[in-house]
This record gives sequence, structure tokens and C-alpha cells, in this order.
Amino acid sequence: MPKVFVSVGSSLHRYDSVAAGLSKLVERFSALQVSPVFESEAVGFAGPAFLNLAVSFSTELAVNDLIRCLKDIEDSCGRNRSLPKNSPQTLDLDLLTYGDASGELEGIVLPRPGLLDHAFVLWPLAELAPNEVCPGVNKTFAELWLGWQGDQALHPVDFIWQGNTISADQIRFGCSESAIGRE
Repeated sequence: MPKVFVSVGSSLHRYDSVAAGLSKLVERFSALQVSPVFESEAVGFAGPAFLNLAVSFSTELAVNDLIRCLKDIEDSCGRNRSLPKNSPQTLDLDLLTYGDASGELEGIVLPRPGLLDHAFVLWPLAELAPNEVCPGVNKTFAELWLGWQGDQALHPVDFIWQGNTISADQIRFGCSESAIGRE
């Protein structure tokens, strides 16, 4: 079964929406690895701050079936599909990687375009799986994060899910005073 990485984000009812989304992912996929949680500014539109993290799990689903499953989870958590793409949302689940697939698979480009561009995707991935190699790039997520050149404001936050604290103290790569993510 392929191991997948999924980006999780929310800017509406953030803590409740992320917790509900994680719980539904566990219901469907059982074992789930979870990165620390980060707060970030909205990118591409003016809106409330997001909570972002990355998760990983193995699945027997084909790519398009997995994407449909992720959309069903988003919908069950109150996602409003009538809103424009770049707008506040209760839950956003984006497939980032699918095994070692690189290029187009079932009409889906993998790894997800933008994975390397956004701190809110790349930093959580580096924390969750620093030694995993990004398909098609041949660098680890840690190497990609440490070489990232953007300036998006992003900082770790504590998050409680299922009675456990996902702590900002677990961060490996540090946080600068300007909150861009690296020292």
C-alpha cells in the first residue's frame, strides 16, 4: 500500500474543524502520523489565519478514490464548495504525495504543485518526515525546508486532539523572531 502525505488546513472554526478532520481520517485510515500544528496567514486572499499541518498514512485506495474520500471528509466537516477557491474554509485536505509517484497519475499531478512553494505545507512535512525523499525532487523534506527561500509568516502552536497535546515544543527546525520558520 502506498504511503501518502496530506496537507490539512482550516481558517473557519479552526481547532474544531482540524480535530474533526483528523478524527475522520483516523476512522477511515486507522494509523495516522501527524505533524506539529502551525498558524499561518492566508495566502492568495485576505482572510483569517489558518491552522496547518501534515499527516501521513498508508492506503489501498487509488489516487482518484483517495481524493474523493478526502473531499467527502471535507464536506462532512462543513466545507462550502460554493465559495471561491481562495476563501476561508472549515477544512482543506490536499493530497501532497502518493507513494513515490512523480508526474501525472490518474490525471493528478504529483507531488502536488505548490508543495515546494508554501511554508504552511513544507515546514509541517519537514517536521513529520524529515528524512523522506520528495518524489521527483530527490531531496528530503528537511533539505527542501532548510533551503526554502520564502517569507510567509508561520509559527507553531499547541493543539489538543483526542486528549493528547500536539506540542509546538516538538519542533526540530526552530522558529526565528520574525516567525518565518527558520533561524
